[in-house]
Amino acid sequence: MKKVYLDNAACTPLDPRVFEVMTPYFVEEYGNPATIHSYGLAPREGMEKAREQVGLLLNAKPENVFFTSNGSESNNMAIKGVCFANQARGKHIIVSEIEHFSVLQAVKSMEKLGFTSSQLKVGTDGIVKTDELKNLIKDETVLVSIMLANHEIGTIQPIAEAAAVIKKINADRVLRKLQPVYLHTDAVAAVGVIPVDVEALGIDLLSLASSSFYGPKGAAALYIRNGVRINPLIDGGIQEGGRRAGLENVPAIVGMGKAAEFAKSEMIERNKKMEPLRDLMIQLILKNITQVRLNGDAKKRLPGNVNVSVEFIEGESMLMWLDDVGIAASSGSACTSKALKASHVLLSIGVPQEVCHGSMLFSLNKDITKTEVEFAAEEFTKIVKKLREMSPLYKKS
Repeated sequence: MKKVYLDNAACTPLDPRVFEVMTPYFVEEYGNPATIHSYGLAPREGMEKAREQVGLLLNAKPENVFFTSNGSESNNMAIKGVCFANQARGKHIIVSEIEHFSVLQAVKSMEKLGFTSSQLKVGTDGIVKTDELKNLIKDETVLVSIMLANHEIGTIQPIAEAAAVIKKINADRVLRKLQPVYLHTDAVAAVGVIPVDVEALGIDLLSLASSSFYGPKGAAALYIRNGVRINPLIDGGIQEGGRRAGLENVPAIVGMGKAAEFAKSEMIERNKKMEPLRDLMIQLILKNITQVRLNGDAKKRLPGNVNVSVEFIEGESMLMWLDDVGIAASSGSACTSKALKASHVLLSIGVPQEVCHGSMLFSLNKDITKTEVEFAAEEFTKIVKKLREMSPLYKKS
């Protein structure tokens, strides 16, 4: 059976060239990088090289890159670490309403400790309204967190605009002897996929994960600008400059560095290939299926993101039928043990709750072919028609 992997938003396949670089650190260079004897030298050098490679991808200094285990940890470290370090001067956080759950849940955790939060709204195109940001910032605000690209609908956010708003406010805060508001961006869906320059963006903290750009799972990072006050979440060692205690996952970190190197050198060519195929898939779906909508801005989106909502069908049914024909994708609904919940991202952009349940995310990767895209679109069209024939709610347009 032909198989097509279109769930790259969940994680990308490991690049074989990356795996090749990782292998020696599993079986030969197995020493602890924190040790001073010779067994720790190669692992330590491998990690520092990876730090440089990630820094180059971000246009950041290596010493500002701190390794973690995954994007959710990086987000928690940014949110909670900044809040704990700055709670004496304020307990207010601002996030966009379409953030990843690791950001939203971290904020909820801080609310239990006395913090308050505000949410920045998005338009129906999935783009945050940065002009409203200044109205949300208070003297007690310590952190703003807005993702660079959305993990579900792929919309790319105007982070530099948000940074400019905060910079202007911070200039006034200095005159009033108030500490600055920090800006964090969850760039897990963006780094290695689109150009990301921490200096051009003007952010203070940035989260990224290796598994988003053909690196291994278990390796991620948090960029922290000099001068940012942040507490560690894990105590007990001096690793990562005292920011994160514990033995590092050296093979994965080395792989992340190599994946970052390839992402930087190959990004333009990858996107030249992916963007037309993304647009082709969108075109085929919208042309051949009635009562379907594209979620998120049509142009300001990640090069491999296709998120659509199909009326009168449950996403889980489509997923299972797609899997039966060898196509892996993901749904816009999150299934829990008690209930089927509509995506908060889709609800935020105005998709009706009942339509949210019929949402599908097809996320392409660098190795996708036109034949695979056409096959997936054709099979998806067939499945929608079959499921609608079985649906008592279906109304032909």
